[in-house]
This record gives sequence, C-alpha cells and structure tokens, in this order.
Amino acid sequence: MAKKKGKAAQKAHKTNAVRLVEAENIPYTMHEYEAPEGFLDGVSVAESLGQNPAQVFKTLVAVGSSGQYYVCVIPVAGELDLKKAARHFGEKKMEMLLSRRLTEVTGYVKGGCSPVGMKRLLPTAIDASAKEFKTIIVSGGKVGLQMELPLEPLQKLIDAKLADLIS
Repeated sequence: MAKKKGKAAQKAHKTNAVRLVEAENIPYTMHEYEAPEGFLDGVSVAESLGQNPAQVFKTLVAVGSSGQYYVCVIPVAGELDLKKAARHFGEKKMEMLLSRRLTEVTGYVKGGCSPVGMKRLLPTAIDASAKEFKTIIVSGGKVGLQMELPLEPLQKLIDAKLADLIS
C-alpha cells in the first residue's frame, strides 16, 4: 500500500531517518497513512496500512536509574516489559520517558519517533520477534510516514541488539 511519489513529493518526505537510510543505501519502502487528529496508535497505523501488527514496530524511549536514555523498538501491539529492558541494558530499574521530553531527547514528536536519525545515537534494542520477518516497519520520522526495511541493515545503522523486550 506504499504510494509512489514524484520528486517534489519525495523531497517533502526527506526526514532525518529517510536521509540516513538512503545514505547507507539500505533498501526501503515508504508507507503513508492519514492521522486526522495528529496521532494514531500503532495498531491503528498497522490496520490503516493493511499490515500485520506483529511486523509494525513502535519506538519507545525509556530512562534508566543511571539517567541514561534507551530506545526500545517493539511490535505495536506489544507492551514494553521495563524489567526485561532494564536487565538487557544493565540497569537496576527503568521507566518510560515522559512524552513532554521526547522531542528534547530525540528530536522527534510522539507518533513520529523513529529509531533512525535521533539527535544522538542512544543504546537501542529491537524486540527479538523482528527476526520472524524479512522486513519490519518503523516510523519514517514523522506522523503519517512509515518505512519498511530489512532488519539486519537497520540493526547495523542504529547499532541495535535483539532482545526479549515485551511482556
């Protein structure tokens, strides 16, 4: 259901995430969806794209007891298990980053947070369920834009490890 666009429309979609993926010559497909109220939950995004929710991933940012920020990329229908995430990253405890701080920390807004192209590279883990798919779909860096790409090049680009992150 990805829409092909002319050059002018393609330029409008050149987010930091897209630029970085292109710079590394990673094959990707853009998917667009309507978000009439500025935000859709991940399951609704997957449904609007006609995609399996298990293959569409959301990007969550958490903060450890050390004060370090971490990125967790999990299926949109899943719930992040903060204890598992803390164990993976070697933290005693973790909590979700307050949404009002998301832009300050990542450069992205809620609903458009991509694991690619944040202000700085943060320790990142992708839920191990991603291995089940040839490609996964993540935010393209703004609300209404998703990009589908192979897991291994994505992992390499954002220096992500696979981990069991959902409850």
